[in-house]
Amino acid sequence: MATQTEPEIVLYDLACTKNVCFSPVVWRIRLMLNYKHVPYRTIFLEFPDIEPTLKGLGLVPGESASGSKYKYTVPVIQHVPTNTYMMDSTPIAQFLESTYPDPPVPLTSELGREIEAKARAVVSTAFRTSVMPREMGILSPRSQEYFRRTREASLGHRLEDLLDPEKEEQGWNAVGDGMRAVGELMRTHKADGPFVLGARPSYADFFVTGCLQSARVVDEGVFQRLVKYPGFKEIYEACLPYMEKRD
Repeated sequence: MATQTEPEIVLYDLACTKNVCFSPVVWRIRLMLNYKHVPYRTIFLEFPDIEPTLKGLGLVPGESASGSKYKYTVPVIQHVPTNTYMMDSTPIAQFLESTYPDPPVPLTSELGREIEAKARAVVSTAFRTSVMPREMGILSPRSQEYFRRTREASLGHRLEDLLDPEKEEQGWNAVGDGMRAVGELMRTHKADGPFVLGARPSYADFFVTGCLQSARVVDEGVFQRLVKYPGFKEIYEACLPYMEKRD
């Protein structure tokens, strides 16, 4: 394997003013790289630079089952030894697991799939109401303009409208039972270890931890609300050794 001065992977990430990773999707890949001790370096991209940069690398988004085009997005990696570029966290994770199989990271399991599906349903609600509008606070002016324009076009209203205290509290109350249920699922194998499958991390752990770390970079208060639910804090703390490299 190459030394730290010779990265095998170039990771394209989303830029913020804190100069650290804050994308939950990129964090899943970063956690895999850190856990597997794969030497890599990061190129941070501002929101409006993602599409032109990735087009310049020759990447083309895939199509959904309905035939609509996916968007250009990070993470993207370049595998330096083969000069191979790829986009989207799922194929990247599969590539990393096949190319760097030791230590192994189980990419899927019945329990992991259930946790991811249920977590997407409840955590995405919290992210939409409490994290997304606060992302503006860690973006550069160029990215702020892009983020506001695209997100508000999708929402149909101003980002700040999501931060109405009463509405935000109602949103958290609505997901409480779901968060507790996901937390209990994550503790299924707690007798065997702190991770979803027990003693060693799986991709499901990195999915959960990526969401939590994203929230923490954006707003510590939102992070604290998430980790108060049983199961979330345990997995996050178990993954801390694989979060030391975050830039």
